[in-house]
Amino acid sequence: MNHPFGNKLLNIAIVFSVAMFFYGCTDNYKRVGEEAQQTIYPQGVAENFTLTYTETLEKLGSEDTKESRVIAILKSPLSEDYDNMRFQYRTFPNGLVVDLFDENNNKSTIRADYGIIYSSTNLIDLQGNVVIESHDGKKLEAPQLFYDQNNEWIFTQDKFKFTNPEDGTIMDGEGIDFNRDFSFFNAHKTYGLITIKEEQS
Repeated sequence: MNHPFGNKLLNIAIVFSVAMFFYGCTDNYKRVGEEAQQTIYPQGVAENFTLTYTETLEKLGSEDTKESRVIAILKSPLSEDYDNMRFQYRTFPNGLVVDLFDENNNKSTIRADYGIIYSSTNLIDLQGNVVIESHDGKKLEAPQLFYDQNNEWIFTQDKFKFTNPEDGTIMDGEGIDFNRDFSFFNAHKTYGLITIKEEQS
């Protein structure tokens, strides 16, 4: 015998149970204290600025007037300073350009779409179309590079392209580390066009 009223009641009970199940899965918990997501604001913002780093050959006293030399010039359309945080850092969300000068005043240039300077570790994280051009025409391109300011060491585990016009070589690879003036160069995995000059006897 068919019971249409019983079937309707069973269907209503199933729909009600499923609705309660989904309602019970929603997150109505209000997060407070350490769980709450905090809005972080920079302690300072600088727009369209140029920052010049200098050094002196000798340690200066409070009233000394000896000469200093420019070692780097950093330019960026925007910098956000988060040095008020427990783990201090500074961001360059709209990119940056850094000109580095060696002892002979030769200029090398670094460009990136985004940058972070971690103040406590002196590590710089450069991201997006990172290009380093040395004064002698060498060029390194990578999606991300790290620069350890304390050891003057540059490294990445990402893909890279290194062009050396002196040798006429183009090297592609993954993973590289080197010092600031390219005098020591360690490529982890390489492929591409490399020419080796043989000395004549």
